[in-house]
Amino acid sequence: MANVSVYNMEGQVVGNMELDDAVFGVEVNEHLVHQAVVAQLANKRQGTQSAKTRSEVSGGGKKPWRQKGTGHARQGSIRAPQWTGGGMVFAVKPRDYTITLNKKEKRLALKSALTSRVADNKLIVVDDIKVNEIKTKAIVSMLKNLEVSKALVVLAEKDDNVILSARNIPDVKTALTNTINVYDILKYNTVVASKAAIEKIEEVYA
Repeated sequence: MANVSVYNMEGQVVGNMELDDAVFGVEVNEHLVHQAVVAQLANKRQGTQSAKTRSEVSGGGKKPWRQKGTGHARQGSIRAPQWTGGGMVFAVKPRDYTITLNKKEKRLALKSALTSRVADNKLIVVDDIKVNEIKTKAIVSMLKNLEVSKALVVLAEKDDNVILSARNIPDVKTALTNTINVYDILKYNTVVASKAAIEKIEEVYA
């Protein structure tokens, strides 16, 4: 089992915590992690883009000039793709970009991402992440004490004070244990999680 230090919000070590190898010590499957990231980004796409082909652009029913004798190249319609205002060749149309992964693949990809963060010493456990009032300075101070920038802050339960305090900090995102995902874990340099959040993750994914 991996053993990590537990810090307080002042950046001082206040204890140790053993991480469950079933979640934080699996064999990293890079292929599945890549698939999970691709799927997540693809599933965010609306797929509502649409452009008109030459048959859908209005106008251009009449041949612009006769076939021969003008010195111009032959043209059949002013709405052909080579004309300004003409239709588009192979115009994009609405489509569904959804990519699905089964549950086992999703779980293993998430475990692989968490394991890679532990292996790279990019997982910091804090005994309790709490602020008494909505104050951005409090979260900034905590991250500074932990010597962290661009962080994913993981909470066990919804805490509006923490979420709203961190909302305006660039490169910082808060997430609950049931909303963490592979993309965010890899996107942010460090995962800062409360001790309760780690225990909850182990309980769900072990």
